[in-house]
Amino acid sequence: MLHRKIYQLCCDGREVWIFLRDQQRWIERAKILDIEGDLVTLRYEQEDEDEICSWEEIIRLESIGTVAQRLASVPRGNVDLAIAEDCPEAEQISDPSPEPNAD
Repeated sequence: MLHRKIYQLCCDGREVWIFLRDQQRWIERAKILDIEGDLVTLRYEQEDEDEICSWEEIIRLESIGTVAQRLASVPRGNVDLAIAEDCPEAEQISDPSPEPNAD
């Protein structure tokens, strides 16, 4: 089951967060590049004080404890979020249900 899900995430090209249970650490914002047998190839970046390092790592499928992906994010603070009324009219979804008659 995990193998199929990781294969699907690899095909989608989405960023994932992976917990390695044998090392007790998270790999954040990784892309799954390849799956070959029980080996999974990941690419991710880490920020150190003044540089960004790019890593490619091969891990065993059995080392993966959890795979998570971000569904959505919302900025913190005073940010005006766009709401339905702010969308251009061409992008608005109209209500297909007919209005009741007011006889």
